[in-house]
Amino acid sequence: MHPTRRSVLAGLMTAGTLAAGPARAAQTALKEFRIGYQKIGLIVVTRQQQLIETQLADRGVKVRWFEFQAGPPLLEALNAGSIDFGYTGDAPPIFSQAAGGNLVYTAAAAPSGEGEAILVKEASPIRTVADLRGRKVAVGRGTSSHNLLVAALEKAGLSFADITPVYLSPADAGSAFTGDSVDAWAIWDPYFAVAQARDKTRVLTTSGQTLDVSGYFLANKTFAQTHPAVVSAALRALEQGAAWAEAHRDQVAQALAEVTGIPLPIQKAAADRTQFAVRPLTDRILDGQQATADRFHRLGLIPRAITVRDAVWVAPPPS
Repeated sequence: MHPTRRSVLAGLMTAGTLAAGPARAAQTALKEFRIGYQKIGLIVVTRQQQLIETQLADRGVKVRWFEFQAGPPLLEALNAGSIDFGYTGDAPPIFSQAAGGNLVYTAAAAPSGEGEAILVKEASPIRTVADLRGRKVAVGRGTSSHNLLVAALEKAGLSFADITPVYLSPADAGSAFTGDSVDAWAIWDPYFAVAQARDKTRVLTTSGQTLDVSGYFLANKTFAQTHPAVVSAALRALEQGAAWAEAHRDQVAQALAEVTGIPLPIQKAAADRTQFAVRPLTDRILDGQQATADRFHRLGLIPRAITVRDAVWVAPPPS
């Protein structure tokens, strides 16, 4: 289900109830668990397998799914209370936390690896990241690809000011890239795979070649405080989904295609370079996320310095 303006506004209204505090929200038994997802990865596989639905069946909780093109709008909905849980890349929660977002990190996913890249057309004279100086690069503001672009430029000896970023949604960026309105595109799967299938492209670099970062499973902070058992159940289901995906690699692309409607060959290209895992928030992972936050603050991309650990959820012990 795609969140419409009406559904988001409705969520804003219900956010008032959530913001009133855990005690008030807990007075009413939870009937619905709302999850935001994008068109790739473990959370989609878990949806196709209905693993979260199974985990919550005994509680009488209905699961509703909302699709987003990118992490920033997903986290806007999470902050507003329009959804309760979701998955994004590394950068969106940093931007949200810097803006005072009502979110918590609950677990990490596998690194994005080769599933995120900076692309140019095959006929482009741009051969390396260093050749991007003075060029227009399409990227989603506050997305994981934004971080890839910044880190790749620094690694090549350039600053972010050496390029002209063109902030676009994945769909609009794809059109701009195909129409040569931009010189390069920083993007993640499955849009990366779509571009490779549609246009003759060349990869300048990938996340795996540039930096070691994770995606994250995030929850609305108030929801996580009020319904910790539901969040824990969702994470258990995601762990089951990861185990299924690793054991059924040949079926992963089909599962992704069924949920997203993206053609099977494209999803196969994306799935073949996707890792599936749910990882605890170790010091190493959090230190890496803090380094990203510090980089964004140094470049003036977020308005204030943040401490990532301030937004880490601590699951209560099993009762």
